[in-house]
Amino acid sequence: MKKKQAISIVVNGRLVQKEVIPGISLADFLHENLNLTGTKVSCEMGICKACTVAIKPVGSDQFLRAQACITPVTALAGYQILTVEGLADEPSFKPLQEAFLEHFSFQCGYCAPGFLMGASLLIEQLKAHPVKSEAVDDAISESLGDHVCRCTGYVRYYTAIKEVILNTPGLIAV
Repeated sequence: MKKKQAISIVVNGRLVQKEVIPGISLADFLHENLNLTGTKVSCEMGICKACTVAIKPVGSDQFLRAQACITPVTALAGYQILTVEGLADEPSFKPLQEAFLEHFSFQCGYCAPGFLMGASLLIEQLKAHPVKSEAVDDAISESLGDHVCRCTGYVRYYTAIKEVILNTPGLIAV
């Protein structure tokens, strides 16, 4: 049996200190150690983006996107992690959640956490670097174009995300 390694990370604003088996993925750690099951694992290769979470390296002021199924939790020592469960406390979440529901954006819902995380990260990016209204479609495609929805709900996801972006002050450059 592999020797366990101590880690210290902040998950959804809560300090977590645990001993883990080296190589355990962030997704498995979240599920098995913290009972945070919103992050979905589908392809287990980081391609489908269902397992998207936000990570903030030590000393950074912004979250980055990461695929929890292929990211070893031991590589994130000292990081802040934001999962779909943690979005509930984020101001940008409620409008996204409402738009996803209003537009019936998901069918089976398996990819929804990844789309919510990706959209939240896009919104945070646009707060720092707004785009012109005619560039919104390209920004959404660039940010979320690699996300896979097996039920083919892309149009509804994109419509909901675009609506939130266009209706949120400060995301569109004038």
